[in-house]
Amino acid sequence: MAPPNTQSYLDDGHVGRGIALICGAFLLFACLDTSAKVLSRDLDTLQIAWARFVGHAVLVTVVLMPRKGPRVFATSNLRLQLARSVLLVMSTVLNFTAVSYLPLTTTASIFFTAPLLVAALSVPMLGENVGWRRWSAIGVGFIGVLVIIRPGAAEVHWAIGLCLANALVAALYSIATRKLAARDHSDTTSIYSPLVGAVILLPALPYIWSPPETAMHWVLLCLTGVFGGVGHWLVIIAHRYAGASVLAPFTYSAIVWMTISGYLVFGDLPDEWTIAGAVIVVASGLYVFHREQIRKAER
Repeated sequence: MAPPNTQSYLDDGHVGRGIALICGAFLLFACLDTSAKVLSRDLDTLQIAWARFVGHAVLVTVVLMPRKGPRVFATSNLRLQLARSVLLVMSTVLNFTAVSYLPLTTTASIFFTAPLLVAALSVPMLGENVGWRRWSAIGVGFIGVLVIIRPGAAEVHWAIGLCLANALVAALYSIATRKLAARDHSDTTSIYSPLVGAVILLPALPYIWSPPETAMHWVLLCLTGVFGGVGHWLVIIAHRYAGASVLAPFTYSAIVWMTISGYLVFGDLPDEWTIAGAVIVVASGLYVFHREQIRKAER
């Protein structure tokens, strides 16, 4: 969904509400990853991802179908809607697999290279111009990733590759979302993603399904859909109260939530290298976003 003009929200005094909503959304996403990490001890990643999309699909259908009916599926570009949905499935599976092996703070920090990749990919895919300042920030951001993974200092876990692949897929997903925002209503985009995800993963269930052994497992499986669905909904609502330029810095609250959750649930705390690398990645991402806002203002 293309966020409305930021200034109107500043006049309405709703900025604080938008910030609270975006922080709440990324808190739910942290809960989603935490649940997936807990469940991955006993269940297959594809099963967890399928449950996440089914729960999300049920929520979106219950909310949108009574209000809009079948016309909610009307799209100007079905191929792009399906491609975007497939990218979300890929990102989810890559992320859930990565968090099953790595600390949550590590996966979150590397994931936030996605905005840097969006800036880089916007040149060939969106025809945008990226100046030397943004290219420099992109380069610095990936130095931050090297600080996190420290190649050569120790054996690099193979799941780091999944994190990097996830960042790339998430960047492509973001670009697809940008293209659709100008063509389709956000409700249409919101309903395609979980439904397509549930359908794509359904054929794998007979081969990977394992009945959850405890009530807690059933609860967490159900909650994955709630965390994902409500989280995405809060992001949309947040942009109705504040513009992207206001909300962007607060998306990085995800790293804070992941750190807290990782410590409370798994006893993990990031080391000084992960913290330093995360700071570099976040600072680079914010600078790239800042330069994008300047470029838009100069048009």
